[in-house]
Amino acid sequence: MSEPPGGGPQDAPPGQPPERPPGQRDARPRPSHRAALTTLARSAGITTAFVVAYYLLPMDQESTLRTTTMLVGGLLGVALVFGWEVRVIARSPHPRLRAVEAFATTLSMFLLLFASAYYLVERGLPGTFSESLTRTDALYFALTTFATVGYGDIVAVTQVGRVMAMLQMLGGLLLVGLAARVLAAAVQAGLEQTRGKPPPE
Repeated sequence: MSEPPGGGPQDAPPGQPPERPPGQRDARPRPSHRAALTTLARSAGITTAFVVAYYLLPMDQESTLRTTTMLVGGLLGVALVFGWEVRVIARSPHPRLRAVEAFATTLSMFLLLFASAYYLVERGLPGTFSESLTRTDALYFALTTFATVGYGDIVAVTQVGRVMAMLQMLGGLLLVGLAARVLAAAVQAGLEQTRGKPPPE
């Protein structure tokens, strides 16, 4: 008995996916406006919470060793959070949106960590910078260093301050370069996994 003209999905040209029967939906979920707004709101909320904690948490330790330990431990924490976010992105139904949230979380943690270190170093070693730093000044210096703006109104004067600024510069390059590649790979893995799921009933 011959097939009707047009045939079934098996008649698709080699190398091309078979055509979906009429009425069958694409298995890939498209992010809705609500999902996008939820992601943006969550990212803004996380960043805001980090900034509020930066201004409210007590930072009275004046030991350079403690500050260094805090910075190293904080950087390890940022790396762990980033690794966890990559795993979540690869399994998320909306990996692109999840990547935006992951980058916002990682970047805010990175900047606030260095701002805290600058503030503590200036308290422990007065004169490390060209002027005494408030918490806002320290955050401002961290942002201008990351953005490579370098206004020059606040500069690191001592060797300790300059080493910390160089560490932030190197970390910023890794964050923008390597981390962006890792996030893109995680997004691609998430999209491929989503394509492989059966369509919802």
